[in-house]
Amino acid sequence: VQLQASGGGLVQAGDSLRLSCVVSGRTFSRSVMGWFRQAPGKEREFVAGILWSGSTTLLANSVKGRFTISGDTAKNMVYLQMNSLKPEDTAAYYCAADLAAYHISRDRRTYNYWGQGTLVTVSS
Repeated sequence: VQLQASGGGLVQAGDSLRLSCVVSGRTFSRSVMGWFRQAPGKEREFVAGILWSGSTTLLANSVKGRFTISGDTAKNMVYLQMNSLKPEDTAAYYCAADLAAYHISRDRRTYNYWGQGTLVTVSS
């Protein structure tokens, strides 16, 4: 499985961005697709996850009400819609896949495959 994220950029506080992740290779109905982020000097943290076979999603508390994760299995795409961006959202964002998931995990160690990061910078 290969993942490729895109859509990052420089925006102002309050703006919106949509990140995209192309998923190639074999996936399974139990797969979970996730978005993580890593700010300079900080650990990589969970942002959002979605069950590949359905609409079940999980969001980090810090982004609830502002971010939405969605997937299009026909196009093999995962999206992260980010609204009302804040300077503290500045980070490299990574998409990831857990191919043998029983639930959406917040633990980055359960994700087997990672894409390259796409940088999001939010100015105040």
